[in-house]
Order: sequence, then structure tokens, then C-alpha cells
Amino acid sequence: MSDFIPFVQELLEDWAPVSARRMFGGHGLYHEGLMFAIAMDGRLYLKTDEANRPEFEALGLAPFTFAMKGRDVALSYWAAPDSIFDAPHEAVHWAKSAWDAALRGHLAKAKAIEKAKARRQRKVFPTP
Repeated sequence: MSDFIPFVQELLEDWAPVSARRMFGGHGLYHEGLMFAIAMDGRLYLKTDEANRPEFEALGLAPFTFAMKGRDVALSYWAAPDSIFDAPHEAVHWAKSAWDAALRGHLAKAKAIEKAKARRQRKVFPTP
């Protein structure tokens, strides 16, 4: 683990415990089991969705991209502003925003799974 991961964990310790797991040459950062950030090549990328993405766009930040089959693929993780590394209160603000986006995504996915299960049950056991 590079020095960057412990640095980010320490930066966020006033907010919440953050764990890191290796993935695809970088690390996923987790709080309460949800991945809310990616650390790759000394850069931090935070989870975005339609609710918090405008804040990233307003600062001219860009999504994490990787090449796949000859084209760039963008993920819903956007570059964190550099200001967070000098201001712990800023880091907490952005981490909370990213974690909230991860939670919204998790809840939406769980709801979709429940709807799909209910549809399958209705097909298997049609009501008269």
C-alpha cells in the first residue's frame, strides 16, 4: 500500500473509519461496506451521481476513465478537488457527498432487485 492510502484515511478520520481494498492496480475506499472512492496512481476519485455531479462539473473536474477495447470508458467516480488535501473540513464535505452518492446507488439497486423478485414471483404464481 502506498503512502497515499494511509494519508487519505488519516485525512478522513474525523469523519469516519475508511478501509481500503486493492483493486485493478489501485484501491477502493470503503465506509460501512460501501465503496465511495477510488485511489489510482496517486489520485483520488469520488463517487458521483446526478445529485452531486454538478459540484464536480462546476470545478472543471473530470471522471476516472480507462481504456477498454480501444475506447475510453468513464466511471461514476470523478477527480477530487486538490483543495481537500490542505483542508480537512473540505475533505469531509467531499467524502460525505461521495458516500451519500454510493448509498443512494446502493438503495436504488436494492429497490430494483426487490421489484424484479416481485415480478418473477407474480409470473411463477399468477394471482387469479
